[in-house]
Amino acid sequence: QNKTKCNRWKQQGITVAGGNGQGNELSQLSAPEGIFVNDNNTIFVADYYNNRIVEWKYNSSNGQIVMNETDQLWSPTDVIVDEEKNFLIVADSANHGVTRWSCENKTNPQILMSDIYSYGLAMDKYGFIYVSDSGNNEVRRWAEEEPDGTVVAGGNKEGYSLNQLTKPAHIFVDEDYSVYVSDMNNHRVIKWKKDAKYGIVVAGGHGPGMSLDHLYWPNGVIVDHWHHIFVADSGNHRVMRWNEGDTEGSIVVGGNGKGTKSNQLNTPSDLSFDVEGNLYVADKNNHRIQKYERCFE
Repeated sequence: QNKTKCNRWKQQGITVAGGNGQGNELSQLSAPEGIFVNDNNTIFVADYYNNRIVEWKYNSSNGQIVMNETDQLWSPTDVIVDEEKNFLIVADSANHGVTRWSCENKTNPQILMSDIYSYGLAMDKYGFIYVSDSGNNEVRRWAEEEPDGTVVAGGNKEGYSLNQLTKPAHIFVDEDYSVYVSDMNNHRVIKWKKDAKYGIVVAGGHGPGMSLDHLYWPNGVIVDHWHHIFVADSGNHRVMRWNEGDTEGSIVVGGNGKGTKSNQLNTPSDLSFDVEGNLYVADKNNHRIQKYERCFE
Protein backbone atom coordinates (compact mmCIF):
# COMPACT_ATOMS: atom_id res chain seq x y z
CA GLN A 1 0.00 0.00 0.00
CA ASN A 2 2.87 2.41 0.53
CA LYS A 3 5.79 1.16 -1.57
CA THR A 4 6.56 3.97 -3.98
CA LYS A 5 9.96 5.25 -5.06
CA CYS A 6 8.85 8.12 -7.23
CA ASN A 7 8.79 11.76 -6.24
CA ARG A 8 6.65 12.94 -9.13
CA TRP A 9 3.26 12.11 -10.59
CA LYS A 10 1.53 13.20 -13.77
CA GLN A 11 -0.65 16.18 -13.01
CA GLN A 12 -3.63 15.05 -15.08
CA GLY A 13 -5.67 12.56 -13.10
CA ILE A 14 -7.46 9.61 -14.70
CA THR A 15 -10.93 8.85 -13.36
CA VAL A 16 -10.93 5.16 -12.38
CA ALA A 17 -14.19 5.03 -10.39
CA GLY A 18 -17.27 7.23 -10.47
CA GLY A 19 -16.98 10.52 -12.29
CA ASN A 20 -20.48 10.29 -13.75
CA GLY A 21 -22.09 12.80 -11.45
CA GLN A 22 -23.42 12.21 -7.96
CA GLY A 23 -25.78 9.26 -7.78
CA ASN A 24 -26.39 5.68 -6.73
CA GLU A 25 -26.00 3.88 -10.06
CA LEU A 26 -23.14 1.37 -10.32
CA SER A 27 -21.20 3.86 -12.44
CA GLN A 28 -21.60 6.58 -9.82
CA LEU A 29 -20.43 7.52 -6.34
CA SER A 30 -21.78 9.92 -3.75
CA ALA A 31 -19.11 11.62 -1.62
CA PRO A 32 -16.52 8.81 -1.44
CA GLU A 33 -14.87 9.16 1.95
CA GLY A 34 -12.32 6.32 2.11
CA ILE A 35 -10.45 4.10 -0.36
CA PHE A 36 -8.24 1.01 -0.29
CA VAL A 37 -6.32 -0.32 -3.31
CA ASN A 38 -5.24 -3.96 -3.14
CA ASP A 39 -2.38 -5.74 -4.92
CA ASN A 40 -4.60 -6.45 -7.94
CA ASN A 41 -5.41 -2.74 -8.32
CA THR A 42 -8.97 -3.36 -7.20
CA ILE A 43 -10.32 -0.24 -5.49
CA PHE A 44 -12.60 -0.54 -2.47
CA VAL A 45 -14.59 2.63 -1.85
CA ALA A 46 -16.47 3.77 1.25
CA ASP A 47 -19.31 5.41 -0.69
CA TYR A 48 -20.58 7.64 2.09
CA TYR A 49 -23.98 8.99 1.04
CA ASN A 50 -24.88 5.78 -0.78
CA ASN A 51 -24.37 3.81 2.44
CA ARG A 52 -22.33 1.18 0.67
CA ILE A 53 -18.92 -0.31 0.06
CA VAL A 54 -18.22 -0.61 -3.65
CA GLU A 55 -15.51 -2.71 -5.30
CA TRP A 56 -14.10 -1.44 -8.61
CA LYS A 57 -11.96 -3.96 -10.42
CA TYR A 58 -9.09 -2.76 -12.59
CA ASN A 59 -10.32 -0.95 -15.74
CA SER A 60 -14.00 -1.48 -14.86
CA SER A 61 -16.56 1.14 -15.83
CA ASN A 62 -18.92 0.01 -13.05
CA GLY A 63 -18.46 -0.96 -9.46
CA GLN A 64 -19.90 -3.95 -7.64
CA ILE A 65 -21.76 -3.48 -4.37
CA VAL A 66 -20.04 -5.39 -1.59
CA MET A 67 -22.44 -4.30 1.15
CA ASN A 68 -25.05 -1.58 1.65
CA GLU A 69 -28.09 -0.55 3.74
CA THR A 70 -29.57 -4.02 3.58
CA ASP A 71 -26.52 -5.06 5.60
CA GLN A 72 -27.30 -2.26 8.09
CA LEU A 73 -24.40 -0.15 6.79
CA TRP A 74 -24.82 3.60 7.20
CA SER A 75 -22.44 6.41 6.22
CA PRO A 76 -19.20 4.42 5.93
CA THR A 77 -16.10 6.57 6.21
CA ASP A 78 -13.31 4.06 5.59
CA VAL A 79 -12.59 0.53 4.43
CA ILE A 80 -9.45 -1.61 4.59
CA VAL A 81 -8.77 -5.18 3.51
CA ASP A 82 -6.92 -7.74 5.62
CA GLU A 83 -5.61 -9.68 2.63
CA GLU A 84 -3.87 -12.30 4.77
CA LYS A 85 -7.03 -13.29 6.66
CA ASN A 86 -9.39 -12.33 3.83
CA PHE A 87 -11.46 -9.85 5.82
CA LEU A 88 -12.98 -6.51 4.93
CA ILE A 89 -12.99 -3.98 7.79
CA VAL A 90 -15.39 -1.02 7.69
CA ALA A 91 -15.76 2.17 9.71
CA ASP A 92 -19.55 2.29 10.02
CA SER A 93 -19.79 5.85 11.27
CA ALA A 94 -23.56 6.32 11.64
CA ASN A 95 -23.80 3.05 13.59
CA HIS A 96 -20.85 4.14 15.74
CA GLY A 97 -18.90 0.98 15.12
CA VAL A 98 -16.20 -0.96 13.30
CA THR A 99 -17.27 -4.18 11.61
CA ARG A 100 -15.33 -7.03 10.04
CA TRP A 101 -16.73 -9.04 7.14
CA SER A 102 -15.53 -12.23 5.49
CA CYS A 103 -14.58 -11.46 1.89
CA GLU A 104 -16.01 -14.82 0.86
CA ASN A 105 -19.59 -14.79 2.14
CA LYS A 106 -19.95 -11.14 3.23
CA THR A 107 -22.55 -12.08 5.82
CA ASN A 108 -22.71 -12.11 9.62
CA PRO A 109 -20.27 -9.29 10.28
CA GLN A 110 -18.33 -9.27 13.51
CA ILE A 111 -18.62 -6.05 15.49
CA LEU A 112 -15.05 -5.22 16.52
CA MET A 113 -15.79 -1.96 18.30
CA SER A 114 -19.02 -0.18 19.21
CA ASP A 115 -20.01 3.11 20.83
CA ILE A 116 -17.23 4.82 18.91
CA TYR A 117 -17.34 7.70 16.43
CA SER A 118 -15.33 5.66 13.96
CA TYR A 119 -13.76 7.54 11.07
CA GLY A 120 -10.37 6.31 9.79
CA LEU A 121 -8.88 2.81 9.78
CA ALA A 122 -5.37 1.39 9.50
CA MET A 123 -3.69 -1.95 10.10
CA ASP A 124 -0.12 -2.75 11.15
CA LYS A 125 2.03 -5.64 9.95
CA TYR A 126 0.82 -7.89 12.78
CA GLY A 127 -2.83 -7.35 11.92
CA PHE A 128 -3.70 -4.99 14.76
CA ILE A 129 -6.46 -2.62 13.67
CA TYR A 130 -6.36 1.09 14.44
CA VAL A 131 -9.40 3.35 14.38
CA SER A 132 -9.76 7.09 14.85
CA ASP A 133 -12.63 8.18 17.08
CA SER A 134 -13.59 11.65 15.90
CA GLY A 135 -16.04 12.17 18.76
CA ASN A 136 -13.76 11.18 21.63
CA ASN A 137 -10.69 12.69 19.95
CA GLU A 138 -8.49 9.62 20.14
CA VAL A 139 -7.09 6.70 18.16
CA ARG A 140 -7.52 3.15 19.46
CA ARG A 141 -5.72 -0.07 18.58
CA TRP A 142 -7.91 -3.19 18.48
CA ALA A 143 -6.85 -6.81 18.95
CA GLU A 144 -8.75 -10.05 19.58
CA GLU A 145 -7.53 -10.07 23.17
CA GLU A 146 -8.29 -6.35 23.64
CA PRO A 147 -11.90 -5.94 22.44
CA ASP A 148 -12.25 -2.46 23.93
CA GLY A 149 -9.04 -1.32 22.31
CA THR A 150 -6.07 0.59 23.67
CA VAL A 151 -5.69 4.35 23.23
CA VAL A 152 -2.54 5.03 21.20
CA ALA A 153 -3.05 8.73 20.37
CA GLY A 154 -5.04 11.51 21.99
CA GLY A 155 -7.61 10.53 24.57
CA ASN A 156 -7.15 13.74 26.54
CA LYS A 157 -10.29 15.53 25.39
CA GLU A 158 -10.50 18.00 22.55
CA GLY A 159 -7.63 20.47 22.28
CA TYR A 160 -4.52 21.73 20.55
CA SER A 161 -1.82 20.51 22.93
CA LEU A 162 0.57 17.80 21.73
CA ASN A 163 -1.29 15.18 23.79
CA GLN A 164 -4.66 16.16 22.29
CA LEU A 165 -6.58 15.85 19.04
CA THR A 166 -9.60 17.65 17.63
CA LYS A 167 -11.71 15.59 15.23
CA PRO A 168 -9.09 13.10 14.09
CA ALA A 169 -9.87 11.83 10.59
CA HIS A 170 -7.88 9.36 8.49
CA ILE A 171 -4.83 7.63 9.97
CA PHE A 172 -1.78 5.63 8.89
CA VAL A 173 0.50 3.24 10.78
CA ASP A 174 4.09 2.70 9.65
CA GLU A 175 6.40 -0.29 10.13
CA ASP A 176 7.63 1.10 13.47
CA TYR A 177 4.03 1.28 14.75
CA SER A 178 4.05 5.06 14.69
CA VAL A 179 0.54 6.39 14.13
CA TYR A 180 0.07 9.37 11.82
CA VAL A 181 -3.19 11.21 12.47
CA SER A 182 -4.87 13.82 10.30
CA ASP A 183 -5.88 16.07 13.17
CA MET A 184 -8.50 17.73 11.03
CA ASN A 185 -9.81 20.60 13.13
CA ASN A 186 -6.31 21.46 14.30
CA HIS A 187 -5.19 21.62 10.64
CA ARG A 188 -2.15 19.44 11.21
CA VAL A 189 -0.81 15.92 10.87
CA ILE A 190 0.57 14.60 14.12
CA LYS A 191 2.78 11.53 14.58
CA TRP A 192 2.54 9.41 17.71
CA LYS A 193 5.41 6.99 18.18
CA LYS A 194 4.70 3.64 19.80
CA ASP A 195 3.79 4.10 23.50
CA ALA A 196 4.28 7.89 23.27
CA LYS A 197 2.32 10.19 25.56
CA TYR A 198 2.65 13.14 23.19
CA GLY A 199 2.60 13.54 19.43
CA ILE A 200 4.97 15.34 17.08
CA VAL A 201 3.59 17.75 14.47
CA VAL A 202 4.92 16.61 11.08
CA ALA A 203 2.76 18.73 8.75
CA GLY A 204 0.85 21.97 9.18
CA GLY A 205 0.06 23.06 12.69
CA HIS A 206 -0.20 26.79 12.02
CA GLY A 207 -3.97 26.99 11.79
CA PRO A 208 -5.91 26.91 8.52
CA GLY A 209 -4.28 28.42 5.45
CA MET A 210 -3.18 27.82 1.88
CA SER A 211 0.55 28.59 1.98
CA LEU A 212 2.98 25.68 1.75
CA ASP A 213 3.48 25.55 5.52
CA HIS A 214 -0.27 25.29 6.16
CA LEU A 215 -3.01 22.72 5.81
CA TYR A 216 -6.76 23.31 5.72
CA TRP A 217 -8.93 20.44 6.95
CA PRO A 218 -6.36 17.67 6.32
CA ASN A 219 -7.94 14.27 5.82
CA GLY A 220 -6.34 11.25 4.12
CA VAL A 221 -2.74 10.54 5.13
CA ILE A 222 -0.25 7.93 3.91
CA VAL A 223 3.50 7.52 4.44
CA ASP A 224 5.96 5.81 2.09
CA HIS A 225 9.13 3.85 2.94
CA TRP A 226 11.20 7.01 2.65
CA HIS A 227 9.06 8.63 5.34
CA HIS A 228 7.48 11.09 2.93
CA ILE A 229 4.11 12.06 4.37
CA PHE A 230 1.29 12.52 1.84
CA VAL A 231 -1.78 14.45 2.96
CA ALA A 232 -5.16 15.05 1.34
CA ASP A 233 -5.35 18.78 2.08
CA SER A 234 -9.10 18.84 1.57
CA GLY A 235 -9.85 22.51 2.16
CA ASN A 236 -7.11 23.52 -0.28
CA HIS A 237 -8.19 20.92 -2.89
CA ARG A 238 -4.70 19.46 -3.21
CA VAL A 239 -2.43 16.64 -2.10
CA MET A 240 0.70 17.70 -0.21
CA ARG A 241 3.96 15.92 0.58
CA TRP A 242 5.98 16.69 3.69
CA ASN A 243 9.24 15.30 4.99
CA GLU A 244 9.40 15.01 8.76
CA GLY A 245 11.25 18.03 10.10
CA ASP A 246 10.49 20.25 7.09
CA THR A 247 8.90 23.61 7.75
CA GLU A 248 6.77 23.42 4.62
CA GLY A 249 5.40 20.86 2.20
CA SER A 250 5.17 20.65 -1.58
CA ILE A 251 2.15 20.17 -3.82
CA VAL A 252 1.97 16.69 -5.34
CA VAL A 253 -1.27 17.02 -7.35
CA GLY A 254 -4.13 19.48 -7.42
CA GLY A 255 -3.71 22.96 -6.00
CA ASN A 256 -5.33 24.48 -9.09
CA GLY A 257 -8.46 25.63 -7.34
CA LYS A 258 -11.63 23.69 -6.70
CA GLY A 259 -12.96 22.18 -9.90
CA THR A 260 -13.77 19.19 -12.05
CA LYS A 261 -10.88 19.30 -14.54
CA SER A 262 -8.36 16.47 -14.59
CA ASN A 263 -5.78 18.66 -12.82
CA GLN A 264 -8.27 19.79 -10.17
CA LEU A 265 -9.81 18.29 -7.04
CA ASN A 266 -12.81 19.15 -4.88
CA THR A 267 -12.33 18.33 -1.20
CA PRO A 268 -10.08 15.25 -1.50
CA SER A 269 -10.76 12.88 1.37
CA ASP A 270 -8.40 9.89 1.18
CA LEU A 271 -5.26 8.54 -0.50
CA SER A 272 -3.78 5.21 -1.51
CA PHE A 273 -0.88 3.87 -3.59
CA ASP A 274 -0.89 0.79 -5.77
CA VAL A 275 2.06 -1.59 -6.02
CA GLU A 276 3.50 0.42 -8.92
CA GLY A 277 3.47 3.65 -6.94
CA ASN A 278 0.56 5.28 -8.73
CA LEU A 279 -1.39 7.62 -6.47
CA TYR A 280 -5.15 7.30 -5.96
CA VAL A 281 -7.23 10.14 -4.54
CA ALA A 282 -10.82 9.99 -3.30
CA ASP A 283 -12.05 13.22 -4.90
CA LYS A 284 -14.99 13.47 -2.56
CA ASN A 285 -17.12 16.31 -3.84
CA ASN A 286 -16.44 15.43 -7.47
CA HIS A 287 -17.80 11.95 -6.62
CA ARG A 288 -14.90 10.18 -8.30
CA ILE A 289 -11.62 8.38 -7.66
CA GLN A 290 -8.64 9.87 -9.49
CA LYS A 291 -5.48 7.97 -10.40
CA TYR A 292 -2.24 9.88 -10.91
CA GLU A 293 0.36 7.88 -12.77
CA ARG A 294 3.91 7.85 -11.52
CA CYS A 295 6.42 9.67 -13.71
CA PHE A 296 9.42 7.52 -14.59
CA GLU A 297 12.54 9.59 -14.31
